[in-house]
Amino acid sequence: MSVQKDSGKGSPVAAEDDEKPTPGWGQWWMRFRFVILAGLVVFAVVVTVSFVFLTRTPSVDELREQAGLNGKQTLKIGVKFDQPGVAERQSDGTFSGFDIEIAYLVAEDLGFRRNEIEFYQIQSEDRERMQAETPDGANVVIVDLVIASFSITDDRKEAPGVSFSAPYLYTEQSVLTLSDHAPVATLEDLRGKNVCSLATATSATAAAQAGNVVRSELTITRCVELLRDGTVEAISTDATILGGIKAKYPDLRHWDIGLTTTEAYGINVGENDALLALVDLSLWHSREDPDDDRRPDPALGRAARHALGRGRGVDRGAVRRRRALHARADTAGHRDRGVRRRGDHARGDHS
Repeated sequence: MSVQKDSGKGSPVAAEDDEKPTPGWGQWWMRFRFVILAGLVVFAVVVTVSFVFLTRTPSVDELREQAGLNGKQTLKIGVKFDQPGVAERQSDGTFSGFDIEIAYLVAEDLGFRRNEIEFYQIQSEDRERMQAETPDGANVVIVDLVIASFSITDDRKEAPGVSFSAPYLYTEQSVLTLSDHAPVATLEDLRGKNVCSLATATSATAAAQAGNVVRSELTITRCVELLRDGTVEAISTDATILGGIKAKYPDLRHWDIGLTTTEAYGINVGENDALLALVDLSLWHSREDPDDDRRPDPALGRAARHALGRGRGVDRGAVRRRRALHARADTAGHRDRGVRRRGDHARGDHS
């Protein structure tokens, strides 16, 4: 504001100045603090949203997408072909056994009907690599799941490409001999004797430590042949496997040797975390969900009793991290699964 004298009367009059006052330091500081505060608020919102998005439990549909299941036409599963009661290929090309029932159960929850499952024979030494064989044995097939009496051990969990599900069956080591063999109470009773076991099997270690002369073979069928022709005096491996052999060949003798070590079978899904979560969820449903009436056939005997009758089944602690998936699963997805299950039974789609 400037002051001028009136030319007529000489009285002062006010004249408006066009220039505005320059903001002081205090005003600049207030504006600066406002900008900083606004930036911090925006940053906090972005971080919070990102944290919630990255740490929230994914839905089942999201896991299927991440696992690469959407659009997949067949599910390839590596199994054993010669373990009666566990996994056996019949003369008509069908499969039976506890591992097979588990495979059907999990595959159904993954969205595959039984006629969309392809079983491939897998040797014990190839289970970590998930490399199975074509029926003619000429080619290698990389499978999606390995369900092949695969015991969970610390060493195997550290192996490249191995990711175990929660346990689905518990067993222990035992011994099989000819019917006229002297009683076998411990592995030490076979010290210095030829004993057949499966290659890379955990049971071979215990037999060797007990002073047995261990002969490792790729298949249990070969061990039975060696037992019958007198090359070996006994077979030692998981009781689940030997129980099935005994049921098929009643002239053999099955011995409980009282080992306290328990074997836990798991499913190898390879390096696929989303698939692992889905498999664990399926096993949890089969054990804990009262609305899920599917159970492996109890007529399978010893294997079924180990997994179901003793109340052990799936290790709850191992799947507790993923239990929230049950609450977040899409409602329509659950309806679809129920309809498919009822529809499959109605059509007899279990051959």
